Amino acid sequence: MRTPGTGRVTDCGSPTGISNFCFLYSWINSEFMAEESNEKFWQFVETVRELAVYKQTASDYSYYNLILKKAGQFLDNIHINLLKFAFSIRAHSPTIQMFQQVAAAEPPPDRCNAFVVIHRERTCKTNEIKKLLNKAASRPRPYLFEKDHKFPTVNENLPVVILYAEIGTREFAEFHRVLSKKSKNGKIAYVLRHYIKKPSSRKMLLSGYGVELAIKDTEYKALDDIQIKTTTDATTEKETEADEVQGFLFGKLKEIYSDLKDNLTIFQKYLIESSKEMTPLKVWELQDLSFQAASQIVSTPVYDAIKLMKDISQNFPIKARSLTRIAVNELMRKEIQENQKDLRDRFDIKPGDARLFINGLLVDMDVYDPFSILDMLKSEGKLMSGLKNLGFNDEDMSKFLKLNLPVWSYDYVLDIRHPSIVWVNDLENDGAYVNWPKSCWEFLKPVLHGTVPSIRRNFHNLVLFIDPAQEYTLDFISLAEFFYYNEIPLRIGFVFILSVDNEVDGAADAGAALWRAFNYIEESYDVSEAFISMIHMYQKVKGGVLTVDNVKSVLQNKAPHTDILDILGTGSKYDKRRAAGTSFYKMTGLDSLPQALYNGEPIDLTEMSTEELKGAVLEKMLDAFTYLQRDVFMGTLNDEINAIDFLMDKNNVVPRLNSLILHTEPQYLNLISSSVTAEIEDFSTFSFLDSQDKSSVIAQSMHYLTAEDDVVSAVTVWIVADFDMPSGRKLLSNALKHMETSVHTRLGIIYNPTLKINEENTVISRGILAAFLTHKNSLLRRFLRELAKEETAEAIYSGEKIKTFLNMEMDKNAFEKKYNTVGVNIFRTHQLFCQDVLKLQPGKVGIVSNGKFLGPLHEEFYVEDFHLIEKTTFSNSVEKIKDIVENMEINSKHLSDLVMKIDALVSSLPVRSSQPITLLREDH
Repeated sequence: MRTPGTGRVTDCGSPTGISNFCFLYSWINSEFMAEESNEKFWQFVETVRELAVYKQTASDYSYYNLILKKAGQFLDNIHINLLKFAFSIRAHSPTIQMFQQVAAAEPPPDRCNAFVVIHRERTCKTNEIKKLLNKAASRPRPYLFEKDHKFPTVNENLPVVILYAEIGTREFAEFHRVLSKKSKNGKIAYVLRHYIKKPSSRKMLLSGYGVELAIKDTEYKALDDIQIKTTTDATTEKETEADEVQGFLFGKLKEIYSDLKDNLTIFQKYLIESSKEMTPLKVWELQDLSFQAASQIVSTPVYDAIKLMKDISQNFPIKARSLTRIAVNELMRKEIQENQKDLRDRFDIKPGDARLFINGLLVDMDVYDPFSILDMLKSEGKLMSGLKNLGFNDEDMSKFLKLNLPVWSYDYVLDIRHPSIVWVNDLENDGAYVNWPKSCWEFLKPVLHGTVPSIRRNFHNLVLFIDPAQEYTLDFISLAEFFYYNEIPLRIGFVFILSVDNEVDGAADAGAALWRAFNYIEESYDVSEAFISMIHMYQKVKGGVLTVDNVKSVLQNKAPHTDILDILGTGSKYDKRRAAGTSFYKMTGLDSLPQALYNGEPIDLTEMSTEELKGAVLEKMLDAFTYLQRDVFMGTLNDEINAIDFLMDKNNVVPRLNSLILHTEPQYLNLISSSVTAEIEDFSTFSFLDSQDKSSVIAQSMHYLTAEDDVVSAVTVWIVADFDMPSGRKLLSNALKHMETSVHTRLGIIYNPTLKINEENTVISRGILAAFLTHKNSLLRRFLRELAKEETAEAIYSGEKIKTFLNMEMDKNAFEKKYNTVGVNIFRTHQLFCQDVLKLQPGKVGIVSNGKFLGPLHEEFYVEDFHLIEKTTFSNSVEKIKDIVENMEINSKHLSDLVMKIDALVSSLPVRSSQPITLLREDH
């Protein structure tokens, strides 16, 4: 690329452009690594921590090559080339300059090439760090930037030590040795920022084309004619290096007629000079100009074709006249015209339009710049490298590159077919709506703008979660009253969040009183009358909160001859299923109360008044009406279909809305193996592997519970827990319940022991492992279900032999032999994986689904959560990946592993929408 104010090409890969920039090579390289992963950044830092000594004896160009060689330890060839590209466009210079400015604002201590800041205190001596740490907690914590480089640590609630230093110097190496050790020991949070004490005074040359505007100056100047002549001769000599000028191949002519070389050179110079006179071309000469340019490029040897294309593109006005003398290849013309027609018909690319596609991804040149293109190339490079490492050839790889994966969506809705919801009206069965039409075809009849047709079908459903003793409940009751009395075609349901205390007294607790009164009136009259009575109770509320007296005053009118305490008291027979609503609310995964759902979709109630909520519900009804019209018109909805089942059987309906699964960006594991291998029992070797290789070893050694043999499982779930603890056994129990109905999932186990790892503390875990190693399918599932029971664990820890819990069909000898010889090294390996890769402390719980890690889990993970994970994973990308893999000639034993690894790779990258461009003919 040309640099401003110069006429020369500057590239950090060539000696001409190094002087201003290449002292930053290690910094730029480290920032490139940081974008790959934080782990690779620190691995690279360790590799080059004292590399600056070579700069004193080697040239900048040699140092540049040395840095690339060091980077090659962590990057493949694709990313090495992209690293060179990043060098050339100074992609990470702004980040480095930001760190330099932050360091200047500290300010740095005098005469310090490197220094640390510990909660506003500074020093450039390593022996003073301990002293500054003593009272660090009493000083304010520093603000950390997104681009800061944090040394890997599990606990971040530690004193923060920020090191400002130049990577590769002796000062950096000394500080890094001390700080990394303290960080590994859990004493500090270590942060690194780039800093150089004396930056170069030379200006940074940025990428881009430089343009100089030369205005004629009439003043006379004394110039050195010799210097001008030398410059002119050099320019002319460079121009005469061109092999072809106006149709003459001077390189070939000079070889044939070597004795006329001087005359040919003079003639060549004449033609060059004359070609610069851009004589206007005739109209007929312009007709085939593009075909003639293409003909010349195609006829050029491959290694010179791009160079010639660049030359013609950048100097087209000068080259145009010589191109008019080129004879057009008629076969090529026909092929181009056919391709133009095909591209116009299929992709709306008209003749003369320019498009840039990278692996089928359209690059909008009005939006993209070199930096965003670099990001795209890195993402595509990671995808292609991963697929190649999995053993795919170019043909198979292209199938995955053509995948159009859906954008991650958060529009999941809750299944409202739950018995805990108390429906106070039913459009399909209540007598109040008997005169309404019942046919779905009513949706296609014209209605007034902004209205919803009144049809006797439950297509619109509102669910309100209420705690009767809270102020907001009055607004919710008023809302329901409005819809009910105005006969809006809306089914209304309530979920009552009440005390779960078995001995709660309705005479003292307003919530329990309302529930018991509601049940009494419903049983004595009907649910509509119970709802109307509830409205009357809240109409008597003064002060915003329902009281027991409000309930009693209405109940006395409904039960004048009944003892109120018999209805509201502790032993009331109208207290059935009081805890069901609270249990359902906890299971739904919804945020704090109040909550409202329209057809299962949560309504955002933030700062919303009752009137605004009315408008929001009516607007959602209008939107739903539009979709229902379309479904009726398309024939997917008719009078024979149950309305609720039609709404709730859609792919986006789930039994639980877990924000951890739906709204949290997971940690992606790289499960693709490098050349490094290790046995799962070899703890010492495993401890030296990086995160990718640790993850790969775990994946390769994993044993699974599946529904049956030789079935491709599209979703692979690992549950991470200490199964010798109740929380781990509860997680296992819920996972097993999910496996009973799942058709897509296989289950693996990651052990994360809490206590010291020995045979006494891993009794249940060793039983689980031995079962996985000796049994499968239904036998394995039944035994695991037994081990997940708390009574089983209590019996085993009380001295009962684990073999007494084996099923009759199980191979007892094989299990007992494996149980007694399995050892504990696997548990040490798994615990280290949890600590180093998943960043989980011992005993903490997590979930890995197709390489996507969620955790630590701070609340119970329900059976419905496993269903949600399966649904979101399978519907996003796995279904398409599975279809491709199943059609390949691959051993079925490894198909499930392959689907898991490909999905982990694809999901970690930005969402891509590929539009493969193929040409009708490619003969030329």
